[in-house]
Amino acid sequence: MLRNREFRQFAILFFFIAAASIILGFIINWLAGILAACTALAFGAAFYAFTNTRYQNIARISDQIDLVLHNADLLYIGESDEGELSILHSEIAKMTRRIREQNEALKKEKKLLADLLADIAHQLRTPLTSLNLILSLLANNPDENQRKEFLREMDGLLLRMDWLITTLLKLSRLDAGIVVFQREQLDFNDLIHGALRPFLIQMELHNINFQINAPKEITIQGDISWLSEAVQNILKNCIENTGENGKLEINCTDNPLFTELSIHDNGTGFRQEDFPCLFDRFYRGTNNKAAGYGIGLSLSKKIITGHGGTITAKNHPQGGAVFTIRFPK
Repeated sequence: MLRNREFRQFAILFFFIAAASIILGFIINWLAGILAACTALAFGAAFYAFTNTRYQNIARISDQIDLVLHNADLLYIGESDEGELSILHSEIAKMTRRIREQNEALKKEKKLLADLLADIAHQLRTPLTSLNLILSLLANNPDENQRKEFLREMDGLLLRMDWLITTLLKLSRLDAGIVVFQREQLDFNDLIHGALRPFLIQMELHNINFQINAPKEITIQGDISWLSEAVQNILKNCIENTGENGKLEINCTDNPLFTELSIHDNGTGFRQEDFPCLFDRFYRGTNNKAAGYGIGLSLSKKIITGHGGTITAKNHPQGGAVFTIRFPK
């Protein structure tokens, strides 16, 4: 306590006032002097005990704050009676809880970033390994037809890598919150047909039929380029799951609450254990036979939720999977 300059000043002032009171009391009467001495002693002892208790509480708070600075997992600041010290206790407790929550969030973000970088490295390593193998075969193979076949395989691998990197960049922009979606009046039929257009040749080659049931003049507010990307990724997933001689059914409904788009394929559907992670980044399902990277559905969900919509997936009672997208009015 004596290290506190204000306490030293008060102690010196109290000493002189008590001494003057005691001297004056003895001048008046010896009983008055004794009473003044006892009063000064009692007041000094009470003040010392009270101040010492406050300093002990402050020292305990200081020790707890020091634990926070050293990343203590457990922290407890005892309750105190009403007063300024109680308010200080409460505010410090709030601060420590907030610091702990932020620390936990930073740990999770750090782990997520590490896992994300590991996943990206893994996803890129596979086509790079294939490219290195093809290059070695290409250098030692004089057959012109096989060299052309190798070049076609390399072109396909490079396209897949380009798609992966582009998609990851889009996801990172969405995660960072720097994407501003345009709010334009979009015709739902134009959105569906535009999203289907890149797959028409592939669907014809694999004899995949599709049926679109969408009333005319249904519109939504959104960004045509980003929403087309979201629908294309869902269509791509459905087309890959249907295989040869597959079928897609695309239905659109409209009511006063929301506009709904459902995409139903006749593939194998999903396993029950896939549903909780279906839209997670790099998740490819428990069978792990998909040719994709597991980021298309994650990107679709980011875009759709960014427009205020929702996306769900389930198995159709008649077989296959159903993706349902809803945009609230």
